[in-house]
Amino acid sequence: MNISSTLSQNHPSSVDSPKQEIMTQTEHEGCAPLPTPASTASYWHKDPSKILLNHRTTSDLPSAVDVVVVGSGIVGAFAAWSLLQDAQGDRLSGTHDNVQNVLMLEAREACWGATGRNGGHCQPKLFGQPPHISRFELENYNFLKAFVKDNNIPCDWQTVEGCKSFYSKPMFDMAVSDSEASAKLDPELGSLMTPIHPGDINPSLKDVRLGDTSLGALVQKPAASLWPYKLVAWVLEQLLERDALSPEASFNLQTKTPATHIQSLDDGRWIVHTDRGMVTANKVLLATNAYTSHLLPHFGDLIVPVRGQMSSLLPPPSISPPTGKPLSYTNSYGFLGNKSQNSNQDDYLVQRPFRELDGKLCGGELMFGGGRGQAAILGMGVADDTTIDEAVAHYLRTELNNELDLDNNNKELTASYEWTGIMGFSRDGRPWCGEVPIGMGGGEGLYVCAGFTGHGMPTTSLSAKYVADLMIGKQSSDTKLPEEYIVSQSRAAMARTYTEVVMVDLQPDDYHC
Repeated sequence: MNISSTLSQNHPSSVDSPKQEIMTQTEHEGCAPLPTPASTASYWHKDPSKILLNHRTTSDLPSAVDVVVVGSGIVGAFAAWSLLQDAQGDRLSGTHDNVQNVLMLEAREACWGATGRNGGHCQPKLFGQPPHISRFELENYNFLKAFVKDNNIPCDWQTVEGCKSFYSKPMFDMAVSDSEASAKLDPELGSLMTPIHPGDINPSLKDVRLGDTSLGALVQKPAASLWPYKLVAWVLEQLLERDALSPEASFNLQTKTPATHIQSLDDGRWIVHTDRGMVTANKVLLATNAYTSHLLPHFGDLIVPVRGQMSSLLPPPSISPPTGKPLSYTNSYGFLGNKSQNSNQDDYLVQRPFRELDGKLCGGELMFGGGRGQAAILGMGVADDTTIDEAVAHYLRTELNNELDLDNNNKELTASYEWTGIMGFSRDGRPWCGEVPIGMGGGEGLYVCAGFTGHGMPTTSLSAKYVADLMIGKQSSDTKLPEEYIVSQSRAAMARTYTEVVMVDLQPDDYHC
């Protein structure tokens, strides 16, 4: 399947009139399918919200609403939160279109896509990109940290350091050079990063628990580990509770209701079609990440589905109390260049906290993901998360013995859960946020916030808030979104001059690091 084939012949770059009806196809060559109804069992879903499971706020779909949000992951949740929070407050300065009701459509259970299947990290990237983008990621991190603390959200947020370990000398050298360049442009960013070379002491590679095969590391502040599903579930539950208490702003969640296509009307409104009927909305937000091109075929080569894989591994004695020191409260790890994987195929790890249950310590699972370099077709263009890749599963159960100093006699670790999830890789490596131009299959009132390339936790929340601000008509958003994230036809044209997403993984191991 040629996911990245250009769609220009079937989708011209301009439309004669904004009043012209635009309807996406339910299936289109080169575009993502709908999410599969079933999926592999994620560790993060082992204790699902009783409120959200099988939730439908109303037995039937409403016929008309102010806003439809398609997708119930972290983008959809924080966008709905921002939309309805502003609707319940006083009319904002510069706001002309307060939202009174939001309908959220989810193809599966709530938060059952990428947010409920990721690695459990929030680690801003501080090097290898323009400093203002790193600053935005830091701002997003600080926003999330404060949001969790202020609302006392039980999502196991732990503030830790980030540690990126390298197994390719060219890749490590480039990372150090990039971090030094960032430090020159923004000394404060530079102060948050510390390179560790082989032979260094205080800190040494052993101090951060890395194995003998590591050729260097970059340690940074800040980072975090968390339970992402519980964060999003809390937001959605609060929105539903508010709906029950406040007639001024209503939130309607409909799970197991996939949006099959969208249609623009002459009066500027939109129709969202589902297998349970259709809904008319003044505005629509596609928080659909990897599946965006199912509803917007123009994005077929701009946001491509890529399957990742995760595992929860039972900890060996060396990192379990009382015999060893846990990793839980020290580092969020990234491993780059292992087994000749390039930087887009990184491995990643956090350790869950230990807890006491019936007088015994339990927990401490190693949440280890990656290994995409071992996957069939590298997971590129794969939108099916109903199965795992056995080669990747074996890699994840065995490779930590090399990447970390586990003192485990190279024994294969035992997995309590193994699962897959679908990421949305962007053609130019940046998310796509904002109102979709007519020439890209959109028009006034249709918005997108998608394409986070496996790096959503440090970028999504404020990206969603920015788009929500646009939707309610704020003349200027409190969120200063990087210009590189904003949707435009000129950006799409430039992105199409870059290497296709499906080809990036065939680049040398020092590419894009």
